Amino acid sequence: MGVLQNFVVFEGGDGSGTSTQLGILKQRFAGGGPGALPPLVATFEPTGGPVGHFLRSALRGDIQLLGETMARLFSADRAEHLYKEDGVVQLAKRGSLVVCDRYTLSSRVYQGIECGDELPVILNKDFPAPELLLYFDVDPIIAFERCKQRSQRDIYERLNFQIQVRGRYRSLLDSCRAEGSCVVEIDASAAIDSVAQVVWRNISQLPIMKGCTGQ
Repeated sequence: MGVLQNFVVFEGGDGSGTSTQLGILKQRFAGGGPGALPPLVATFEPTGGPVGHFLRSALRGDIQLLGETMARLFSADRAEHLYKEDGVVQLAKRGSLVVCDRYTLSSRVYQGIECGDELPVILNKDFPAPELLLYFDVDPIIAFERCKQRSQRDIYERLNFQIQVRGRYRSLLDSCRAEGSCVVEIDASAAIDSVAQVVWRNISQLPIMKGCTGQ
């Protein structure tokens, strides 16, 4: 499997703020500064591709799928995301900083709850590990209150389920470290700006950022 340099992943339960922080990071790179920053590719899973669109229909509850089916679809969507022309692997190897909202750990957490550990592990074991994994940790009660403010919620945004999600994330972080990723746990219950500062501090320490005076 190995570690893919220049590849960063944001992970956390629903309502943990990963999408918000990815948006802030995009704005920071778009704003430039006194020194050059590497190209940023901000992406997400499920993707905007055909398989990803189908998965999002299932996440909205428009269609019902078995947990095993969801696990296989996430894996297929991920393979396209990584290995297609101008996919994550090619972009990272060309010198772009690729930051993805959710990746293999989400599959091991969410589908692991639904269908057990074995299948998600098998389906994701050959994908590269990210150089940096930022885990956004927040009390599920706080996260659930955030989710309730959304105009549309997905099938996993249930308090009891999210309590399980947080437990599984915490239990699996050491396995990510064993795969070679630098794992940083962030208190995502803090103010958005404070969390953004922690995110930036860790991003700015990556080798690809060396010499960037726009930090």
